[in-house]
Amino acid sequence: MVKFDFRNKVRIAVIGGANPDEQSWKEARRVGELIAEKGGILVCGGLSGVMEAAAQGAKSKGGLTMGILPGYSSQEANPYIDLPIATGLGPLRNSLVVLNAKAIIAINGQYGTLSEIALAKIHGRPIIGLNTWEIPGVDIACTPEEAVSLAWSKGR
Repeated sequence: MVKFDFRNKVRIAVIGGANPDEQSWKEARRVGELIAEKGGILVCGGLSGVMEAAAQGAKSKGGLTMGILPGYSSQEANPYIDLPIATGLGPLRNSLVVLNAKAIIAINGQYGTLSEIALAKIHGRPIIGLNTWEIPGVDIACTPEEAVSLAWSKGR
C-alpha cells in the first residue's frame, strides 16, 4: 500500500478563466509543471481553461492534482484531476478552492477569478497575479517561474 502524506505538501491553488487566450493557457500549463517539479499539490476548480491547463502541466511532471468542483458529480472534472471533489455548491465552491491552498496564483480570468482573489484576501492567503486583475493586495508576477517562486515562498 502506498502512503501519501498530504499534510506535509505545499498546496498551491491555480485559479483563472474558463476560456483563456493562448498565452494564459501556456502560462497556466507551465505553472502546473513548476508546482509539480517542486513537489507541491496543485489545487484548482477542476474544470476547463486555466484549471485544465495547470492540471495538465502538473500531471506531465508527475504531480498530484485536486479539483474542487461546482457540481454534484466527480465525473465533471477534467481528465488531469487525481482527486475530484464534488461539492454541489456552484460558484460558492470558490471558498473551498482558496481554503485548501497555502497560496493562490491567478491567471487570466473574469469575475469568478476576481471573487476567488477577494476570498484569498479575506482568508489571509497570499495571492500572485499573472496576466490577471491588477488590484491592491495582489503580487504581480511577470513569468510562471516568478509566480510559482513567490507562491512557494509565501505559502510555506
